[in-house]
Amino acid sequence: MAGKRTSRWIAPPGPVAPGLTIGLLGGSFDPAHGGHLYVSEIAKKALKLDYVWWLVSPGNVLKPDPEPLAVRVMRARNLAHGARIIVTGIEERLHTRFTIDTVTALGRRFPQVRFIWLMGSDNLEQFSRWRRWQKIAAALPIAVVRRPGSVLASLHAPLARRLGVARRLGPAPSLVVLDGPRSRESSTELRAEALGAAAEAMLNLTP
Repeated sequence: MAGKRTSRWIAPPGPVAPGLTIGLLGGSFDPAHGGHLYVSEIAKKALKLDYVWWLVSPGNVLKPDPEPLAVRVMRARNLAHGARIIVTGIEERLHTRFTIDTVTALGRRFPQVRFIWLMGSDNLEQFSRWRRWQKIAAALPIAVVRRPGSVLASLHAPLARRLGVARRLGPAPSLVVLDGPRSRESSTELRAEALGAAAEAMLNLTP
């Protein structure tokens, strides 16, 4: 777990400056796929994000044999090339495993930046099982992008019932649900991405 001294000396993976708004999308990215791009692009446009950081997790204890971190980062960078998406393995340097520890460390290290947590609606369904999920919601605003197969998640998820869904994203705690075109994705891609989202959500499940 990152302490104050550790997080203070971590170099930023991309531009940081007062007034920047950066979306954070976490996961194992094993592999990065079109669903990650979809969530990022919808959020960038709707929230006027300056950048999105893809936080590639060093590993997932519930997913044995992931590709090496360097391989996953490289593949994600190839996919996200030119999209104002910065792919980073910063969690390895922060020594953080759970999202609450990562966002706490990033907030300490880069207090001049406004961070927003991004996720698809497929992850929202499991968010209440994440380690200290209420603290995550208190630490930074959350934007959920509706994904095929889980468009009703925002109506039933404990996070939505706890915070309510705002029309505009405000300071934390705040939750907004974003929508975009969903008709272009094939059922095969959706099934593969749903399996990937489930594996990524396991990174935060409370033991």
